[in-house]
Amino acid sequence: MTISKMGNPIAPSTNGRPAPVRVKLQRINASFAKAHPPDGQGKVWWARLQKALGTSSSAFVNASLLQLQQAACLRGGSISEIGVNSALALIEAAEPRNEIEGALALQMACTHIASMAILARIEGGYTTERRAGLFASAAARLMRTYVAQVEAFRHLRQGGSQFMRVEHVHVNEGGQALIGNVRRESSGGGEGEN
Repeated sequence: MTISKMGNPIAPSTNGRPAPVRVKLQRINASFAKAHPPDGQGKVWWARLQKALGTSSSAFVNASLLQLQQAACLRGGSISEIGVNSALALIEAAEPRNEIEGALALQMACTHIASMAILARIEGGYTTERRAGLFASAAARLMRTYVAQVEAFRHLRQGGSQFMRVEHVHVNEGGQALIGNVRRESSGGGEGEN
């Protein structure tokens, strides 16, 4: 077990990173739970949640945890602690640096949860062919949205920088220049290229 700079234990992981931050949910009712530290170390846990979400705002952390609870509901509508914790791991892996990146990482996690829930409904086999097609279409749209969110996150991180290659072409008098992709096609006679 590793000890943090504050002298608190951090659970080891297999990939060299500390184990992701987790929550322990105390159910208030079927659709709402209060998040608690799983190990009782409230201040360290809260600081890790803030870092995982890229914020110093307690309100942002509280709102994010409520949004994750709503997104990570089981099929019957009850809250899934495993779902919330897996979403937190995905968000923490994105290493958001501010609330904008944190919100985008939260959206990515929720989009992932939704697409997996829809795919599970297809796999359940308790649906008609038409509904299976609708579910598959919805899942495909959500997965495209996830890819767009990942791209937006990457674009946000890189500051919108773009790569442009500029080449100079000199054409002497009487010469011709082609701009674009040029492809030569061979003739059918086998005598070479045109």
